[in-house]
Amino acid sequence: MDLIKNMEAYAKSIPAEFKEKKGSCELSFTVAERKAFLSKQKLTYQAKFRVDEKEKFVRFTELLKESSSGMESQGMSFSTTSFKTGKGGQQESLIEQQSDFFGKKYDYSFDFREIREKIEALAKEAGYDFQYQLTAKGL
Repeated sequence: MDLIKNMEAYAKSIPAEFKEKKGSCELSFTVAERKAFLSKQKLTYQAKFRVDEKEKFVRFTELLKESSSGMESQGMSFSTTSFKTGKGGQQESLIEQQSDFFGKKYDYSFDFREIREKIEALAKEAGYDFQYQLTAKGL
């Protein structure tokens, strides 16, 4: 079984939506939702990665995305907020801050490292190098 099929099988086990096109993959799922009078807010985790078969490496990035729609006090609106998640050092404290921020609005328990570490483990098991990126640029 090839690496992308293994990643797709893992995504289905979470369960998460998995999309793949020419080695570029996306895994996403809803972490939490809030519904209020005539409005809806949703927090989504999104991981994007590219599997380079020729060079044998996986480039990976992830983010939290908040979207809301519905009526607010000044009329109808739609907004989206995204936060990058990170690996190590300062970025790790940043995701903790973001998680604290969203934790005030949503009730959820979610470990972002679990998904990143599983994708990294699958890549290494298949003989690929794993590279974490802060942005999706160059994926």
